[in-house]
Amino acid sequence: MPAAQVGVIVIGFNDAAHIRDAVRSALAQGPAVAEVIAVDDGSTDGTAAILDELAGTDPRLRIVHRAANSGGCGTPRNDGVRAATAPYVMFLDSDDTLPEGAADALLGAALRHRAPVAAGLCVRRELPQRRDTGWQPALYRRPAVYAAPEARPALLRDTLCVNKLYARDFLTEHGIAFPEGRFIYEDFVFTARVMAAAPRVATVPDTVYIWHVRRDAAAPSISLDRERIANWQARVAAHRSSVEVFLDAGSKPLARAARVKFLDHDLRMYVRELPARSAGYRHAWWRVTRGYLARFDEAELSAARPPARWIARVVLAAEAPRDLERLAQLAARPARLLPPYAQDAAAAPLWSTDLPRAPLDGVFGPGAVPPHHLPVTVDAELRLTARARARLRLRVHDLYGRLATIRPETAEVELRHRDGGPVLRRAVPLADEGEAWTARVVLPLSVLAARDRRDGTAPPQTWDVRVRVQCAGGAFRTTVRAVGRGLHRAALPSLRHGLLLARPYATVNGSLALRLASGARGAWAVMRNS
Repeated sequence: MPAAQVGVIVIGFNDAAHIRDAVRSALAQGPAVAEVIAVDDGSTDGTAAILDELAGTDPRLRIVHRAANSGGCGTPRNDGVRAATAPYVMFLDSDDTLPEGAADALLGAALRHRAPVAAGLCVRRELPQRRDTGWQPALYRRPAVYAAPEARPALLRDTLCVNKLYARDFLTEHGIAFPEGRFIYEDFVFTARVMAAAPRVATVPDTVYIWHVRRDAAAPSISLDRERIANWQARVAAHRSSVEVFLDAGSKPLARAARVKFLDHDLRMYVRELPARSAGYRHAWWRVTRGYLARFDEAELSAARPPARWIARVVLAAEAPRDLERLAQLAARPARLLPPYAQDAAAAPLWSTDLPRAPLDGVFGPGAVPPHHLPVTVDAELRLTARARARLRLRVHDLYGRLATIRPETAEVELRHRDGGPVLRRAVPLADEGEAWTARVVLPLSVLAARDRRDGTAPPQTWDVRVRVQCAGGAFRTTVRAVGRGLHRAALPSLRHGLLLARPYATVNGSLALRLASGARGAWAVMRNS
């Protein structure tokens, strides 16, 4: 592979704590990287001095100092592209890093397929836990090349700019740049401009970007700063601009794909958080969202997954916020449609009888969703016992009679370690109670609390509760919703551990989870963080 063809553009503002690691990760990419251009966006802390110091350690590193902060990420990235001389460019934020081999993987794909755009997997890394989650992993499971984005409209689900390599001549030829100044979600517009120019796109299964998610940071990142209505307004405005880019380019398929992505991703993400917001935020959010969804046509609504299009229809049908807890559960992943299950005079499913303009299509008839893809609700009530056991009662709700067509038979409860470790499984038969199926299972908590210290204690561990429902006509997996009054911590005597502290709780989306610790020290850690 020809060397020294990539320019990495690193942008930073007042990020002295992290920018050194970002720049070093770019320089560590090896001979594929011809230059690293670090743009200091008018920092007032030690960021500028750190960059100047680093510049003396590697001739490939050049520093661009902006006299004043631009207010956004677009302007410094544009400055970096203008300063670049390498044939290809990629972007890196000061609080993230590039994994080893990222530049090689992207450059190799771009050269092999003569593609002006190459993309790979971005991993969201939760800190300090270091829990990794792939961003849009379905797009990057295997190598692929597409003659243009319209050949794979799902590419529009990945609006990030940082996990991609771009031919600089391609950007220049089509006049593609980021929005200048204080423009939040500038990635949306930049990516739309790139895709609207119809480039050949190559994808690789390699991890090419590490996106650090620091939820305890003093100043939250833009993607985490969602408590103000201005954030949602900016996201909607950026998305509207991206759709207009596609329409101006004459690509209705990409405009439609962008709107479907908005329903399936953006809308659901913010709806999940609505119950925790203030009344003022909810009303403003509802007003903004109804106004934007009114621009969508029926084909775009129907192309979204059932949870997203059902949510959109409720928002469009109701003039004011309502049913927020129920909507949030439908927006969760996996989705749950809570009872009651209303029907109109013709027995067609409805969100509720007082919202006849919010039908739940796709439950029956042509194009109906398979039963195991429906947002089935499984409730779980957990009781802790004195013998270090948990008694779990499950209730699998039918959904307009669709589950009855595949006849649920058994439930296999799965406790999955939050950090990707072991899985405990227990299978029990389901009893048919008409509109629901129920089961009871006993879980031995002592086997979950590992003894991995010499004093017999273990660090606190978190287990997520899921269930696999086996039916005569197939099977499906889902999380379970925490219900009942058993969500309280308890110190339990244990022959194996002496003392075992258990704390069942509901996660942000209402799913049941269990936190365990053994020994006095571990129990104290759970109590301190409860």
